[in-house]
Order: sequence, then C-alpha cells, then structure tokens
Amino acid sequence: MAELDPVEQAAGAFAAEVAHWREVRGLSKRGLADKMGFDPSYVSHMESGRHRPTEEFARLADEVLNAGKAIWRRWTEYDSIRIRARTHHAPPEPRQPEQPYASGSALVVEHDEARLHFDNGVYRLTMRRRLRNTGTEPVTRYLIRIAVDRYPGEPERSNAHYREHPLTWDELALSAQCQGEGMRWQAKHDRDAFKEIWLLFDNDDGRFPLYPGDATWIEYAYSVTEDKWGHWFQRAVRLPTQHLMVRLDFPADLDPVVWGTETSMTAEATPLRTAPQRQEAGSRRTFDWSTVDPTLHARFRLEWRFRNQQQPSKEYR
Repeated sequence: MAELDPVEQAAGAFAAEVAHWREVRGLSKRGLADKMGFDPSYVSHMESGRHRPTEEFARLADEVLNAGKAIWRRWTEYDSIRIRARTHHAPPEPRQPEQPYASGSALVVEHDEARLHFDNGVYRLTMRRRLRNTGTEPVTRYLIRIAVDRYPGEPERSNAHYREHPLTWDELALSAQCQGEGMRWQAKHDRDAFKEIWLLFDNDDGRFPLYPGDATWIEYAYSVTEDKWGHWFQRAVRLPTQHLMVRLDFPADLDPVVWGTETSMTAEATPLRTAPQRQEAGSRRTFDWSTVDPTLHARFRLEWRFRNQQQPSKEYR
C-alpha cells in the first residue's frame, strides 16, 4: 500500500483544522464563506480537498473563526512541507475529491439519539442512529466526529490546554456496534481536540454492509473527562434526518440548568423552538429535547451550568 503524500497529509490536516473551528463556532460552510467574503462553494471545496490551502484563506479563516493562530499554524506546516517537496521534484499525486460513501449511495438518518451522561468527573456520550440506504450501492463505512472545546470564546486558552492535555484514544475508549456486531474503526484525522473516525461495517468475523433499501441501527460511545469537555454539546445535521433527540443526564446535587440555541445556513443563533424537558429520578436530573425533520445543515447547541458547582479534583492550567 502506497504511503500518503506528505503534502496531501498536510493539506488534509489544514482542512480538518478549518472544519473543527467552523464547527466550534457553529457556522455552516456557507456562513463561513459569507463572513470571509468568499464564494459560497469555496469553503466546501477547501475542506474536501478540491482546493489547496492558500495564505490568504488561512489568515482570514483564522481571524474570522478566532482560532488563536491554530489555523495559521496548520498553513505554515503545509507551506513548509510543500516547499520541501518541490526541491525533490516529486511529481504530485492527484488528490481525489472526498467521497465519504460509495458512489450511488444516499444515507438517510431515520432516528438520531444522543445520550450524554456525566458522573464522577467523566462525560460518557452514547449515540444511536438508524440509517437507511436509499441509494443504489452498498455502504461500507460511516464517518463520525469528536470535537471538544474546554473554553469556548477563549481559543488561545483552549489551544494551549489541548496541546498540553490532548484527547487520547485510551481515554476515549471508543466502542461501536451494528445491531450487536462489533464494528472496526479507522482514524481519518487525529488532532489534539478533534477526531474524525470511520466506523466500518465489518469485524474480524465478517462483513455486513448496508445494502440499498435496507436499514440498520448503529451505536457508538466514548468518554471525555470534565477537564477536556466544555459545558456545551452540539448536534449538526449533516444527512437528511427524520427525528433527532438529545438527553443530558447529570447528578441532581449539582443543580444543573440547561438552555439551547439553533443556527442554520441562513440565520444567526436563536433560542430552541421548544424547551428541554426536565425530569428528576432519584439522584439524577435529566433534560430531554427533540425535533422532527430538522433542516439540513442546522446546528442545535445545548449548554448548561451547575449552580452547585463542585471543584474538579485537579485543576489544569
């Protein structure tokens, strides 16, 4: 298997950094392009690899997204690798447009359920999705993202924090299954505070692709300690989705309160149209929120505060 061209790897790292900060700031690709003064398709082409990174784009994206020079550093890394590659006269390998799923496939999410449980200083997120392949080709993998921001609105502080305390695969303890079958996974992007992962419809015992017309349930879960997870959780609608729900589950003695906002490609952040529903059950307090047929590319952000905040056992500075 041929090694990936270092220039292509650096370009992919730049694109992932831009995508991470765009997600953190709650912007669609069109929204970022509007703020930067670029053609609406430009950001999409940049993130998918159809356009190479440019100095102008890097400077402006870092400024607009208030990324604390994180995007600019990815540009300088890419530029230095590109210059070194030129001196070796290596013929460039053509970059294929990103094709997340098989050509001819069309995934629809019939149900999307997120359950975030917090206890003893650890957040554990469990995602369940019912996927239907409405296309003409089998689907063999599914892309997921893990992105955290401990100090929203303070990018330099967050960047410094994750450089010193990056997310690790061991602490994430990622697990995935498809209707009882364990799923293998492969890392696509591995950054300090951002991961992209392919969940594969296979394991050591066999393959179970999602064929045209069929539907299946997948479930995956991972953990993040409270020193790396800010008090917010965002759901982005990247595929046509029929029903989306979120449950936040906190210790009642922390006296949590929850609120939320919604953004889209054409509108700034507004309050959720329906309030999260609070319930008490023993020592736990839960907040449920759901919506039907959400707009494609909409983002729903839930935030919380612990009015009886307990200090973490270890303070990271």
